[in-house]
Amino acid sequence: MPIGVFDSGLGGLSILAALQKKLPNQAFIYFGDNANAPYGPKDADEIFALTTAACTRLFDMGCDLVIIACNTSAATALHKLQTEWLPKGKRRVLGVFVPMIENLTRRNWGDNAPPTHTGLANVALFATVATISSGAFPRELKFRARDVLVEGQACPGLVDAIEARDEAGAKLLVNRYVGAVLERLPKPQAAVLGCTHFPLVRDMFAAALPPETRLIDQPDIVADSLADYLARYPHFAETGTTRYLTSGDEAAVSAGAARFLGRDARFAAL
Repeated sequence: MPIGVFDSGLGGLSILAALQKKLPNQAFIYFGDNANAPYGPKDADEIFALTTAACTRLFDMGCDLVIIACNTSAATALHKLQTEWLPKGKRRVLGVFVPMIENLTRRNWGDNAPPTHTGLANVALFATVATISSGAFPRELKFRARDVLVEGQACPGLVDAIEARDEAGAKLLVNRYVGAVLERLPKPQAAVLGCTHFPLVRDMFAAALPPETRLIDQPDIVADSLADYLARYPHFAETGTTRYLTSGDEAAVSAGAARFLGRDARFAAL
């Protein structure tokens, strides 16, 4: 069966590109809900409704495993989706926060021992307003690591600047948001880029942060995590190609895809 990859827009293509590189023979269906993007400013109820609708669409297309590549959806809707909505049976929905927390704490998610001191003392989190407001990242981190300070920074406008290819505007915003964090946490041990758009401006974050700060972005970490998951649950894997679907304008979405994916992709309407 194909694996579904869902994002509110184009950003999840940065995750998909890493998945395709790591698993070149795996069949994927990518769905971008571009008609309703961005999700970051929306309230939790609307994000949950949009996320479950997207998962339903991918289930109906034969995807028994769906990766929510949208950090806003993963932070705001995933827990409720998994515990209250997901139909019982063989289907699974996974998010992008758990692989990052595994990487930061060096503890596998299957490790159910009580939280311990892992060597991680503090972390800066850069994300959308909804992701920061959800509190999901520090909440999930506490299940694995003790006494870790999470300094969250919402980054309104940065996604828009990235999609508009406004390099000067994006750099100004990155410097502003990193500067705000450094006023509260002068030397972050680690910094997490908690939005799938942010890898495109990774170098800007790296330049603004102290050189000793470990910068964490998602694509390769999520790809390694999925490869490990499929090694343990091989029935979710299927050889094939990738289909690209959108709820938005196919031509416009196709035109913008190359910047995130690294190559051209033709989207069809869903």
